[in-house]
Amino acid sequence: MTNGGFGLDVLAIAAHPDDVELTCGGLLARAAKDGHSAGVIDLTAGEMGTRGTAETRAAEARAAAATLGLRVRECLGLPDGRLENTMEARLRVAEALRRHRPRVVVAPYPLDLHPDHAHAGEIVRDAYFLARLRKLGSGGAHQPRALLFTMHHTTFEPTLVVDISDVFETKMAACRAYASQLHDPASAEPATQISGPYFLEAIAARARYHGSLIDVRYGEGFRTLETLPMGDVVRHFGGRERQ
Repeated sequence: MTNGGFGLDVLAIAAHPDDVELTCGGLLARAAKDGHSAGVIDLTAGEMGTRGTAETRAAEARAAAATLGLRVRECLGLPDGRLENTMEARLRVAEALRRHRPRVVVAPYPLDLHPDHAHAGEIVRDAYFLARLRKLGSGGAHQPRALLFTMHHTTFEPTLVVDISDVFETKMAACRAYASQLHDPASAEPATQISGPYFLEAIAARARYHGSLIDVRYGEGFRTLETLPMGDVVRHFGGRERQ
C-alpha cells in the first residue's frame, strides 16, 4: 500500500465498459504516466448494449485497460439497464472501495440523462460515504480523499479541469478499443449515438473546450460536491504561466 493506508491512487467507477474511457480516460492515463496507480470498476458488463456482446466488450475493456496503464480492472456484475441505488448495490461498491482503498474516486454525475449513469453516480456517491462506517458491511473502514464526477450526456460547469494534453492520444486510443460500439460502415448492427460517424470528433471537441478553460490544448472537466482542501497555494498555481 501507499502512504496513509491507501492502495490505488485513482479508482474510476462507471456503469458500462467504455464509460470511463470516454469521460475520464485522460485522467487515468495521466495518473499512470505520472507514476500513480489507477484502476477501474465497471458496475455492469454492458450486456444490454445495442451493439456487440458482453464477451466482446470484456475483451475490449481489457485492451483499453492495457492502453491506459491500469493496475486494476474488474466488473461487479450488476444488471445492465436495471441499475438501482439499493443498499445491496451501495454495499457492493463500499466493499470495493475498502478492498482497493483509493485516494481519489471518480464516478458519473448523478444527474445524467442516462438512467444507468445517474444511478451509478448515486450508488458511488452513497458508497463513498458508507465505506468509512466501520460497523457497516465488511472489509474495514476506508475514507478516500476526494470524489470527482464525470460528464456524460448531461453537461455541467466544471469545478476543476485536468490537463490531459500529453495523454490525449492515449485516451483516444483507449476509446477506439471499443470497436464493436463505434462507427463501422460495414456493420449490420443497429445504429446508436456512439456508432455515429462523428462521435469521437465530439469527444475530442469537448476535450478541446475543457482545455481552453485552463489555457491548455486538451482537458477533462469534473465536478465535486465537496470543497477540496489546498495547502501550498503558491506551489499549486506555480506550475505554469497562464497565457
